[in-house]
Amino acid sequence: MNEQGPERSAHPARRRRERHGLVIVNTGEGKGKTTAALGVLFRAWGRDFRVRMFQFIKHTGARFGEQRAAERLGIRIEALGDGFTWLSKDMERTTALAVEQWGRCREAILQGGEDIIILDEFTYAMHYGWVSVDEVIETLKQRPGTLHVIITGRYAPQELIDFSDLVTEMRMVKHPYETQGIKAQQGIEF
Repeated sequence: MNEQGPERSAHPARRRRERHGLVIVNTGEGKGKTTAALGVLFRAWGRDFRVRMFQFIKHTGARFGEQRAAERLGIRIEALGDGFTWLSKDMERTTALAVEQWGRCREAILQGGEDIIILDEFTYAMHYGWVSVDEVIETLKQRPGTLHVIITGRYAPQELIDFSDLVTEMRMVKHPYETQGIKAQQGIEF
């Protein structure tokens, strides 16, 4: 105890207020990985952060709700894919699109023109071996120190989980498709 009251903890987490770029992973079998990332994107945009989202797998011409909202706000969401991977009739093309999108992401990460970059459904590209996990981690190590990178998707590789600063696993408890046969709905899933 000192003259001004109880001593405060010198814990580094309480002292560090300046921005420190984080690698955040939203993974798991449950719903909400992209939605959680978009929540961060919109919160940061509201604080004048420079934000950008790259979408893997989702069709290049997709017009989901998040793309429509982002377009109205002037936020860059760039989709490059041919739809649901498990339905692909041309896996070579699917793979090539994922590799091309990773090249764009890598360049954006290293250039440091944004404060937050989201790699949506990117874990699939690593899980299926289209993009090297080691290359991704090496790129993330080289990013500017204040750049936050959020990666979403199922099957996040353990190496990425170990490297990341914040990892959330979404777990499905109940889903209307399984319990009632209700398909994906506008405004909820897309």
